[in-house]
Amino acid sequence: MVETAGRITLWGVEVFVAIADERSISMAARRLGVSPSSVSQQLTNLEAALGTSLLDRSARPVSLTAAGALFLKRAQAILNEAEQAKAELTLGALSQLSRLRLGMIEDFDADVTPRLLSEAARRFENTRFLLETGASHRLHDQLDARALDVIVAADTGASAPWMEVHPLMEEPFVAAVPKGLIGDRDPRELLKDLPLVQYTARHHMGRVISDHLARQNLKLDNRFELDSYHAIMAMVASGAGWTIITPLGFLRAHRFREAADLIELPFAPFTRRINLVARAEMLGDLPRDLATECRTLLNSLIVEPAVQEYPWLKGALRVL
Repeated sequence: MVETAGRITLWGVEVFVAIADERSISMAARRLGVSPSSVSQQLTNLEAALGTSLLDRSARPVSLTAAGALFLKRAQAILNEAEQAKAELTLGALSQLSRLRLGMIEDFDADVTPRLLSEAARRFENTRFLLETGASHRLHDQLDARALDVIVAADTGASAPWMEVHPLMEEPFVAAVPKGLIGDRDPRELLKDLPLVQYTARHHMGRVISDHLARQNLKLDNRFELDSYHAIMAMVASGAGWTIITPLGFLRAHRFREAADLIELPFAPFTRRINLVARAEMLGDLPRDLATECRTLLNSLIVEPAVQEYPWLKGALRVL
């Protein structure tokens, strides 16, 4: 084994940046796929090579020292240069890409994600695919921190020069209500006294909903705030309340669709956009090609079946 103590290594710099991002040695180890002891040793080696302490390990969460804050700027520049060098080499041999770290919103995990992975695996036979599903804001954070290479997520408003963005689809926010509740009656009158089962404001989508309600000056009985489409739709199906959701979220909770109706919002409409995002110029045409495949899958697996069942979604739920 080659002794690296006393040397500044690229791996040590990457470990330091991961700890600085996560503010935790254990979380950095999880992100990098190694043991906490290995992360701790790399940090020790880097600090020895620099002759100074970069992190206060006794603090909770771990905090940067003054020297650490200064070195972090240089460390990020070092990693950017390394990524760029790797990209320049990769561009000429994408067929030999060894690893692709893909992040997908949970909305697609039952249909689009498996098909997309299968198609990518067919094209890149020598590539190992690492998939992470999660909330859009978390996926954006991981892409920013270089823990993922490509993400498919809701537009959070994030913008940076390094971002390569490919719009995939747009969908409206809609209302899911207990089956048969509305009929021919005015939903505005019926829903104002029924509890709103709201998506949690801890996630980006929940904040989008809350902000829209605030702009409309709508004060609703939102005693329930949950972070799961299935839990939300279970409550709607049981008659405990109604919810503001997207068609993707409604379709994902398919177990409860027979006990709920999907209707247009009884107030001003709003939408969200799903994008494929990668680091610009790092993977050549791969992000563009993945986006093209995503659009095809979204149209056949999501948009067409949804519009057939709910014709009023035509034009509002669409591939971009």
